[in-house]
Amino acid sequence: MSTVMVFAPVPQLTVTVEQTSGEEPELHVHPGGQGVWQARMCAGLGADVTLCAAVGGEIGEVVAALMCHENIEVRTVRRSGGSGWYVHDRRDGSRDTVADFAGAPLGRHDLDELYGTALAAGLHADVSVLSGPAAPQVVPPEVYRRLAADLGAHGGTVVADLSGDHLTAVLEGGVDFLKVSHEELLDDGRAGDDSDEAMLAAARELRRQGAGSVLISRADRPGVALLEDDPLLVDLPSLQVVDHRGAGDSMTAGVATVMARGGDMHEAVRTGAAAGALNVTRHGLGTGRREAIVELARRVGLTPATT
Repeated sequence: MSTVMVFAPVPQLTVTVEQTSGEEPELHVHPGGQGVWQARMCAGLGADVTLCAAVGGEIGEVVAALMCHENIEVRTVRRSGGSGWYVHDRRDGSRDTVADFAGAPLGRHDLDELYGTALAAGLHADVSVLSGPAAPQVVPPEVYRRLAADLGAHGGTVVADLSGDHLTAVLEGGVDFLKVSHEELLDDGRAGDDSDEAMLAAARELRRQGAGSVLISRADRPGVALLEDDPLLVDLPSLQVVDHRGAGDSMTAGVATVMARGGDMHEAVRTGAAAGALNVTRHGLGTGRREAIVELARRVGLTPATT
């Protein structure tokens, strides 16, 4: 079986209030955060997943217990500071934030223990996925540079889904596949607009700075991929949207899972695009039936970009 390590340094406790039918509201409590959602999708696509995370405080105890019910191996480091959380109210159909906390910044000893745990798991995995924190101040960018460099130096394959200073750091370390959204590129000043030309120029610059291949998601527009030197537009299947959150994380997970089993990059991008497209039809983040993703992947269009 293919193996994936997911570096999810600061998972969160997610609490959501919904009212889908009837008079009584529903309360949903899950572990969450980018890395958890990516790990969930990788496992759903058939990979053997190890998630490495730091948890602390009362919230951390709950998060750790809930993660044990996921179909993944969880390796946790007990940290001194408290874990993050959020409370969302979706009773009117929108997602309103009641309150949230990204988590206390990881201390030096916490980082040392987590780094060693992730490095050991990553050296045994076919692919390592480096996911970001809920807020940039929680984990220093330098951790990502070091982890990408160390894994790559020992033959590891690294996939990253990051932005801001964390993206800059992982590029310095070297990353085999980078997934990023067009909004993040615009926010970071890496692209002037969301046109095909601007996105491809940004992708080429990301390759020059240390990414092997790049996939840029663009919400309801075709994505842009630069698979080594091959520029492509990625047409996603059109589906009714229930919740757009988590689509990019599912996309990253789909790519990583195919890479872990030795599939080619075109198959990886098609599977990632299909996983992202399916995720928007569901309330659960990082979820989707494998057979549906396989079928949708056949409907993903990859066309040469002419710019």
